[in-house]
Amino acid sequence: MNRVPMTVEGAEALRSELDNLKKVERPTVVQAIAEAREHGDLKENAEYHAAREKQGFVEGRIQDIEAKLSHAQVIDVKSIEPSDKVIFGTTVTIIHLDNDTEVAYKIVGDDEADVKKQKISVNSPIARALIGKEVGDIVVVNTPSGAIEYEIEAVKHL
Repeated sequence: MNRVPMTVEGAEALRSELDNLKKVERPTVVQAIAEAREHGDLKENAEYHAAREKQGFVEGRIQDIEAKLSHAQVIDVKSIEPSDKVIFGTTVTIIHLDNDTEVAYKIVGDDEADVKKQKISVNSPIARALIGKEVGDIVVVNTPSGAIEYEIEAVKHL
């Protein structure tokens, strides 16, 4: 399997979630199943079925996170010599050339992406267009509504 790029913060968030699932969620679900079993007939026991379903979700998420972490290529952008070039993990300030609006995005791994927090996936169309470009470059991003031009204002290693 290919290595999956991930920031230090993203890897830490996954490790924290994994720790919570193993130490808090898993024991809680096991206890809920045990309590539901004490209520008798399992075929018609809604609490039992709900607890088993949650157990399946928790175990699946644990496996998913462990797989992601085992294939993660954790990149600490702060340890890379700062330059004007857009790379994975950098925070890029771009200007929409049609309306002069300015926005900053951090380019992160797929699991870390959250547009509301100004974090975009390295595999998103805008990030793919930005990677490898430098401050001052004009970037054309193809969207369903047409091509949009941005100018790269700044690149920061945060």
